[in-house]
Amino acid sequence: MSQATEALGLGDDAIALLVTGDDLGLCHAANTAIFSGLQLGALSSASLLVPAPWAREAIVRYHGEPIAVELSATAEHLLYRWGPITSAPSLHGGDGGFASTVADLLDHADTDDVRREFRAQIERAVVWGFDVCALVVHQDAALLRPEYFDVVLDLAVEFDLPLRLSERSDHDLGFPATTLAAEEGICSPDRIVRCTQDDDLADLIASLEFGLTELILRPAEDTGELRALADDAGARIADSDRLTHLASLQGLTIVSYRDLRTGQRAARD
Repeated sequence: MSQATEALGLGDDAIALLVTGDDLGLCHAANTAIFSGLQLGALSSASLLVPAPWAREAIVRYHGEPIAVELSATAEHLLYRWGPITSAPSLHGGDGGFASTVADLLDHADTDDVRREFRAQIERAVVWGFDVCALVVHQDAALLRPEYFDVVLDLAVEFDLPLRLSERSDHDLGFPATTLAAEEGICSPDRIVRCTQDDDLADLIASLEFGLTELILRPAEDTGELRALADDAGARIADSDRLTHLASLQGLTIVSYRDLRTGQRAARD
């Protein structure tokens, strides 16, 4: 039995699915699609980019709702920028926003700046009235080096929240991220799946393994603004098109990050 399925009260042979809409707050097109996915029941969770330009609109749509905070220290869209909400000089790229690549961030980010910025993002989400139920990391950026991973894990422990780990194996990372999180009682999905534009969703669902799988989508409506700001607009539109199919799925154990947080906290009692 995995730590996640045990926390969820599921059996050894359980196949559970957590479906998350990432990048809430990125733009109006993303907010609208994610909101629709949650209403349809196609998405069981959403993650919020607190510093992103449309995060404030998300307050209106999602006030009081459970979300994961998508800790951001990068802004990958070259024509669409956002940056730190704290004074964090080492987190600025050349144009004043966050670094546009993960490599750039890892080249110069100060751990104290990362800690201060990420804490502020979590606290702002709480002040905005969201029920923060997990931590994820935008582009996995701060999960790829042990010094930054320690910051994220410390915050997960402090706020007692589940944490989405990197899709890279501990062997590839070069440090035991999975073990470190488990030793602190922090629950994480057992595996991560991201759809590409060409993936067949039915085949993907049929191939789910025992344990908790997180299916990550980044749905957004097809708008001119989305196509202008995002090089990956096509993939986001494809994820939006998948929501209706996901809402019709039968016979699956669908859970949310709120469920996982409840189980994680109950295990400490």
